[in-house]
Amino acid sequence: MSEWAAKRFWTETTVTEYPEGFGVALDGRAVKTPAKAALTVPTRAYAEAIAAEWDAQDGAIKPHTMPVTRSANAAIDKVAHQHPEVVTHVCEFGGTDLLCYRAEAPTELVELQSAKWDPLLEWAAQTYGAELKVTTGILPVDQPADHLAR
Repeated sequence: MSEWAAKRFWTETTVTEYPEGFGVALDGRAVKTPAKAALTVPTRAYAEAIAAEWDAQDGAIKPHTMPVTRSANAAIDKVAHQHPEVVTHVCEFGGTDLLCYRAEAPTELVELQSAKWDPLLEWAAQTYGAELKVTTGILPVDQPADHLAR
C-alpha cells in the first residue's frame, strides 16, 4: 500500500516581488511554508532557486529534491522563532569549525581550501575581532575563548 503524496497541480511557476522580499507563486498563488507562513526570501536569486525546484517537480511532489525550499521553510518556520537558541547552537561549533581544519595534501585541495575559506576567516577577524587558529589534520586546536564569544 502506498502513502498519499501531493501531486503537481500548477502549470506556471513565477517569482513575485513584495516590499519585504521575494516569493514564489504557483499559477499566481503564493507558496506558503508548512506552518502556513508566507515563503518570502531576501533576494531574487534565492526566490529563483526555489522557483526552479518547484518547476522541476513532475507528478508527485518530492520535498527531498527541494533543498533550497526546505532551507527557506526552516529559516521562516523555525529559526525566526528560536533565533537566540539557534545562534547559541551555531556558536558552539566555532571551536571545531571545518574552516579551521585543513588538509595536508593533495596540493590542489590545500590551495582550494585556502582560496575559499581564508576570506571567511579574514572577514570574521575584521568584522568581529575573532581570529581563529588554522591547523592541518583533525586533532583539536584550542581557540581563544574571547574570540569564540565574539
